[in-house]
Amino acid sequence: MATASGYNTISRPHRKLALVIGIGDYESGAILHNTTNDARDMSSKLNSIGFICDGPKLDLAHTDMELALVIFKHSIREGDLILFYFAGHGTQWEDQNFLIPKDDVNIEAINIHNRAILIQKFLDDFNDRHPFATIILLDCCRVYHLRNPQLVAALTRAKNANVPKSTGLKQIDGKAGMLIAFACAPGTIANDGTNDKNGLFTKHLLEHIGTPNKDIRMVMAAVTKGVMADSKLKQIPSVTVTIWEEYVCLFEQNSGK
Repeated sequence: MATASGYNTISRPHRKLALVIGIGDYESGAILHNTTNDARDMSSKLNSIGFICDGPKLDLAHTDMELALVIFKHSIREGDLILFYFAGHGTQWEDQNFLIPKDDVNIEAINIHNRAILIQKFLDDFNDRHPFATIILLDCCRVYHLRNPQLVAALTRAKNANVPKSTGLKQIDGKAGMLIAFACAPGTIANDGTNDKNGLFTKHLLEHIGTPNKDIRMVMAAVTKGVMADSKLKQIPSVTVTIWEEYVCLFEQNSGK
């Protein structure tokens, strides 16, 4: 079957796996009020469109978050369609992106690699399992203000530190077969949706991700358009695509159903 976009939607079915994590009750960083809602709703949506969903996993400490990623990595088989969703804090340190676990009190320059989650590492781990495609959705809701004095001082001294005390996530160059979507452009702040049930980015993901027979690139275009409209151009999602497959659909549905 061909869609209006021209993609041929007849494809070999792929096993669909997802890991969903939401962290809001931070020990040191600002509390995020909607991340647990975001993770619960995303898990429900992914289950409804046929994903085997691990989660939602909520308010994980570093050890538990690392374990969840390792278990998920080992569950991936060659040819799987995989999706990782995270709602919470993220930061950049020395040109590397990290996701921040719940137990963030003792994160220092000397131990950030051991106390936060390096995004590039788990991307490499997923890629080594040879999935059909990898979808990474990161709703990192705010620029993370590093509370540790040593880390703050180091950031302030850094020649290329553009944002005092903290930096937002920078763009990631994904490996072949990936789509990596951030809630907002590098170094900027995303709307946590404090007065709503969901953050702005996740709100539009939930609206569009279950659209039948729609390529993921078209889904993300619709999400981006919706976020930009609702935020009056103050928030613009950042999407990097290295997928070579002509058609990657999260929810295929035969006509007539």
